[in-house]
Amino acid sequence: MGIDFADQHEGVARPVLAIGDAYPSSFELAEHQHRRSQFLYAASGVMAVSTPEGAWVAPPERAVWIPGGMPHAVRMVGAVQTRSVLIEADACPNRGTSCQVVGVSALLRQLLTVAADLPIEYDEDGRDGLIMKLLLAEVDRAPLIRLAVPFPRHSALAQRCQAFLSRPDATATIDQWSDALAMNRRNFTRIFRRETGMSFAEWRQQACLSVALPKLAAGESVTMVALDLGYDGPGNFSTMFKRVLGVPPSHYRSQERGLTVPAHRPLWDQPVMPGRSSPFSSAQARAIG
Repeated sequence: MGIDFADQHEGVARPVLAIGDAYPSSFELAEHQHRRSQFLYAASGVMAVSTPEGAWVAPPERAVWIPGGMPHAVRMVGAVQTRSVLIEADACPNRGTSCQVVGVSALLRQLLTVAADLPIEYDEDGRDGLIMKLLLAEVDRAPLIRLAVPFPRHSALAQRCQAFLSRPDATATIDQWSDALAMNRRNFTRIFRRETGMSFAEWRQQACLSVALPKLAAGESVTMVALDLGYDGPGNFSTMFKRVLGVPPSHYRSQERGLTVPAHRPLWDQPVMPGRSSPFSSAQARAIG
């Protein structure tokens, strides 16, 4: 989505606006923000979204919810086709005020495609208006996917988290981190969970996955990605990847052959009950560095 789209149509009196776009490999959208919330869907390719709250990676057939006013930058991995929806703040009350990666059902996928072809000033009282109302309902109930790397408020800890994303190490331990930060183990684990909503092991795993997905989508071998993450070979990495994401890492390697969604719901694609907040909503922190 072009950055100018939101500004260009800011005066359009509609609760939701939609557009489709295509980006070449490695295209980057510099940090920007929208008054409305944004539902950014990757029909193909992988999107890496960075915000002051953390890092969010959307594999194909997934979307990122970006609350209104949230500064964010987007990097495309491989050629990416997007469907972007700008939504007024009160139109999807269950989505919350933190960034999220969410699942996209077959119905929602079709609605996103149709909505992108509608006129910007669509007829709210006709068929187009009904499509947009159903689109909002499906966005609001889309299942949360626990694929996120939230940053803590604690300055030194946030710096270490960001450094980890630059040089991930799947073998990193709590003792190594707590010693480096001159904290005792108990205080470290308490602060880490309070400020990220995750245990250290969960966060480390999510961080490794967020680094691995773009590398795989760019065509790097499973073995090379595993070694870069600190695994001693592809075996343990592939086991972890499939356990968390429901598919082997090879599923994301080739952009050329087309990517499909597994028929079963993977372990990380579990819905959050309507009205309940994301487990990551407590990470309302700024990135340090």
